[in-house]
Amino acid sequence: MRFFRRRRLVVAIVGAGIALILLAVIGLVGLIRGPAKASLPERPAPTASAVVVVPTDQPQPVLETSSPELFARSVAHALFDWDTRQDAGLADWAQVLVDVADTKEAAALAADVRDYLPSADMWQRLAGYGTRQWLDVESVTVPAAWATAVEQAATGQIPPGTAALTVVGTRHRAGTWDTDVERTERQVSFTVFVVCPGQESCTLLRLSKLDHPLD
Repeated sequence: MRFFRRRRLVVAIVGAGIALILLAVIGLVGLIRGPAKASLPERPAPTASAVVVVPTDQPQPVLETSSPELFARSVAHALFDWDTRQDAGLADWAQVLVDVADTKEAAALAADVRDYLPSADMWQRLAGYGTRQWLDVESVTVPAAWATAVEQAATGQIPPGTAALTVVGTRHRAGTWDTDVERTERQVSFTVFVVCPGQESCTLLRLSKLDHPLD
């Protein structure tokens, strides 16, 4: 009788020990994986015209072209496509835009570009999360108000070949918080003022305030 009681006691102790081990393992896995996340609703696959273009790892020169639309698209990507994970600094991403500035407007354009890029302090904070940004351009159009401006301008007030193009697109940002990749997106709009004299490559005059395009 004592033998059977002792055997039942040993079995109970072993069973309790196994249960404790299982609980410890389950708890450890929970700490590693973190709390369960709510499932996100499925999003439709992007169409061919809305494919996300991830920025390259280094600042790319603005396209040399005599086409105002192609030039404006390239300027838009130079403004919004950047990556804090790379060796290039904030000034490097801005320089590619200053390089194509119209000589007379270079100083003013540099100020415009600074308004679009993060400040130096914000860049450092974003770099801490490995943040990258890119733009999906949805449309590039000549604003109706530009034709009126050209008609009403005095002779010589607007240089030959000057054009205004309003860009509409979606700005994407992605970064890592702890081990999770976080993404944000929002629509943006702005107007690019360019000079494309004949067959020569375009130059960049000015930029409107972000989200305050020419109508």
